[in-house]
Amino acid sequence: MVTGSTFVILVALAGNLAIAIAKFVASWISGSTAMYTEAIHSLVDTGDQILLLIGQKRGERPPDARHPLGHGMETYFWSFIVALMVFLLGGVLSVYEGVRQILEPEPVVSPWISLGVLAIGATFEGTSFRIAYREYRRVVRGRPTRLWDFIKASKDPALFSVLLEDSAALIDIGTAAIGVVAATFFQVTWADGIASIAIGLLLASVAFVLANETRSLIAGEAVAPIVMERLQKALARIGCITSLDEVATLHLGPGAILVALTLSFRRDSTTDMIEDAIRDVTEALQEADERVVYVYVRPSERVANPDRKEREPLARDKQDAPH
Repeated sequence: MVTGSTFVILVALAGNLAIAIAKFVASWISGSTAMYTEAIHSLVDTGDQILLLIGQKRGERPPDARHPLGHGMETYFWSFIVALMVFLLGGVLSVYEGVRQILEPEPVVSPWISLGVLAIGATFEGTSFRIAYREYRRVVRGRPTRLWDFIKASKDPALFSVLLEDSAALIDIGTAAIGVVAATFFQVTWADGIASIAIGLLLASVAFVLANETRSLIAGEAVAPIVMERLQKALARIGCITSLDEVATLHLGPGAILVALTLSFRRDSTTDMIEDAIRDVTEALQEADERVVYVYVRPSERVANPDRKEREPLARDKQDAPH
């Protein structure tokens, strides 16, 4: 089944591949360095989408003996590789080509071909960004969440990578157009090289943001505050729980959450009551957020019956997850 973020990646992949081919042809005809770096940008974006798809596919593999909690976090690894590609192949190479053009300027010819291709590219990138933006609005469910805040809070690198890359691509198309116009119509020979350097610096900035966000995800991030609020409300409805002493959450991937709880139960709770409560906890959490796939529960020692024989069954409940 094609999920929302997968559809976003596929649209971006198709658009970037078509744009990259057109830009390479235009750069070969016109000799524009800015157009050439734009072609590199689109080619890198195409490779990025392929890597994101690989990451999603590998992350969906079921748990096995070596990975008992699944492979979801592999999605974050491939997203980090995307960030490195954007920086090295996009940012660094674009800056290099821009400096070379300034030091050894070459005339830009057939500007209308370049501008036409850039206009087509803007149409493709705008369409891709609009689809990604629509998915972002669907995810936030109408809540007043700024795009930048969403990118920093999102646990789905496939979606925020496309949002960032498409935003940068639209800005870079405008920058390349300015460079072509200045170099051909106003005879500012260094403008084409400056545009290429500007494109490279923007790509490097995008790569830094992507790398930082995926680094944080790889290190292990808790759920967003709004998700935590939903989980706590679900727990408040469980009868024999007197307090939530500790809760720890971890994203095992964009679609998988682990929840570990330390709960205080009523002193008169029997082992059967606690076992039923643990099952109720698991069901309530999964109803609150369908991404919750693992739930581990530990009864609080400080409120457990002091009698050693009555505490032993509670120790067994530490193994009671997931249900």
